[in-house]
Amino acid sequence: MSSEETAQGEQPRPTVFLSYSRADQAWARMLAQALEEAGLQVWWDALIEGGAAFAKSIEAALAASDAVIVLWSRHSVASDWVLDEAAHGRDQKKLVPLSIDGTEPPLGFRQYQSIGLECAKDTVDEACLQAVLRAVLPLAGREASPRPRILPTPQTPPRWRMSRRGLLLGGGVVAAAGAAGVLGWQRNWFGTGPARDGSVAVLPFKNLSGDEKKAYFSDGLSDELRAALARNPKLKVMAEASSSQFRDGDVGAVAIASQLGVGFLLDGSVRWAGETVRVAADLVDGRTGFSRWTQVFERRIDDVFAIQSEIARVVELALAVEVTPETAEERRAASGGTTDIEAFDAFLQGHALYARSSDEATDREALALFDAALVHDPGYAAAHVARALTLTTLGNQYDSVARRDGMYDQAVAAAKRAIELAPNYASAYSILGFVLFQGRLDARAALAPFRVSSTLAPGEATVQARWAQYCARTGREREASDAIDRALSLDRLNAQIHRAAGTIHYAARRFKPSIPPMRKALEMNPKMSVAHAAIGDALVNLGQLAPARAEYEAEPIADFRLTGLAIVEHRSGNHDGARALLKRLVDEIGDIVLYQQAQVLAQLGEVDTAIDRLRKARLARDAGLVYARNDPFLDPLRKDPRMGALLAELGFNG
Repeated sequence: MSSEETAQGEQPRPTVFLSYSRADQAWARMLAQALEEAGLQVWWDALIEGGAAFAKSIEAALAASDAVIVLWSRHSVASDWVLDEAAHGRDQKKLVPLSIDGTEPPLGFRQYQSIGLECAKDTVDEACLQAVLRAVLPLAGREASPRPRILPTPQTPPRWRMSRRGLLLGGGVVAAAGAAGVLGWQRNWFGTGPARDGSVAVLPFKNLSGDEKKAYFSDGLSDELRAALARNPKLKVMAEASSSQFRDGDVGAVAIASQLGVGFLLDGSVRWAGETVRVAADLVDGRTGFSRWTQVFERRIDDVFAIQSEIARVVELALAVEVTPETAEERRAASGGTTDIEAFDAFLQGHALYARSSDEATDREALALFDAALVHDPGYAAAHVARALTLTTLGNQYDSVARRDGMYDQAVAAAKRAIELAPNYASAYSILGFVLFQGRLDARAALAPFRVSSTLAPGEATVQARWAQYCARTGREREASDAIDRALSLDRLNAQIHRAAGTIHYAARRFKPSIPPMRKALEMNPKMSVAHAAIGDALVNLGQLAPARAEYEAEPIADFRLTGLAIVEHRSGNHDGARALLKRLVDEIGDIVLYQQAQVLAQLGEVDTAIDRLRKARLARDAGLVYARNDPFLDPLRKDPRMGALLAELGFNG
């Protein structure tokens, strides 16, 4: 039922929550199918008993349902999950109990008359179904006479005749489970039609291994699924930073989907048992909180790659988007992936360490793990890309000027190797552009790989944000605006993306519009660096010096705080105060901030000294120079031919 249809007066479908023990899953599946065909919407979850990963979805579905149907059996009376859900239904006066084997309900539920559920040839008996509907429909405010059931016709595929053996959750039998899920979607078991938009957020999969150190693997699996889905141009996939906002907490599925602006959520869990990994996946409708598809995959650890592909394919089918078949070679060329489990494991550990952004030691440990991944699989393009990014970070933040060029050379070589191995892997081109621009300070050379990355990955927020900032710094205002809009739509809860949006306005001299995105970033992360200074920069250029001073004073990073305050003091007429702050900048921080020194000197009118500092910054590979082309604080230098020559060296005139 679409919201448009509801708005025109047609009532939404009654919703029921189906509670059962996993041992009774065959019964639950048959009943769910029958109820859906009769016009009800059913939340039924094959993962409820193992479902710590889906607690928020379960809670939301219970609250949203018109009725709670409980399948009582000798198995379910011993299930804590079923007892909790039955108690909710009883307390909310919407409990509909069914009995599938004659077992008496537990104490507290015997005052409710159970409906006997009978089946013939793996289908629900018509009389039993009518009895269930007569109990459910009044709870939804409907008449107790249900509409006729949909019967098979030449245009309506006949029901799937399930095999009880095919529902066993163990060993190799589960290998066929994904196909069953696909068949269920093709036969419309779980809903009325496709989503109006192919938008989905992959939430961080829960680590149920009992070992906190294994969290990197469940997080990594989420990332891999997110990347696989993002390669489908018909899908809009929310990026990792926004999706991870809901890692811990009790926010319901409907609220999460609303905040992320997506139609569906993919949740899950990962559990290890020796050499076996058990992956549970749950696709939740963000408008209702009801599960649309659930499945458990239990395989040897070295078969986890097949699980990723199966889950991605089922989600694509569930959202009714075109599935583009990929051979193993095509998939590797687009994803930069591996089929070596030891390489994959080392890569995920390195990725988790790098993501912490802790310190130099952590980044070097991450680099060692990426190197280890490449020992296991030298053709692992994603590991080459991760190595390139880590080398650039180490060179930029920690290494001496003497070593910096060597680090950047290694990073460029790693990114180029990744492109050779995976010619359609967007991140490889994006990182190559990043290293050439931010590391080697060669704006001209960075253009081609950045442009290719944007074309290959319109659905990846990080790729689009990097491209947007490059375009902003090189005067490509329209391309910058389009790219940052795409990034924001894919990562709307990422404070860094909002901060980037502000810097793109600022680079185009749109000072007033640059402030709201920065404010938004600070709302999301009050401790975010550079955002207060960026607001101060905009206010200075708007002539609002007093509020600018307050913003600079709130900036946690000394480089930007002292630079901004020096410029404010100069423009306020306090030239001695400005020079005192410049002296502090030089004495306390030194040649690490040559670019910021040049900004202040340019404002003070010391053109020769300012250009000298910029030349030194060029030799030191100071990444601040990427701002030089359109930095308003360097405007006093624009007419000097030495400034034009420097910009040409940096590749800004090509």
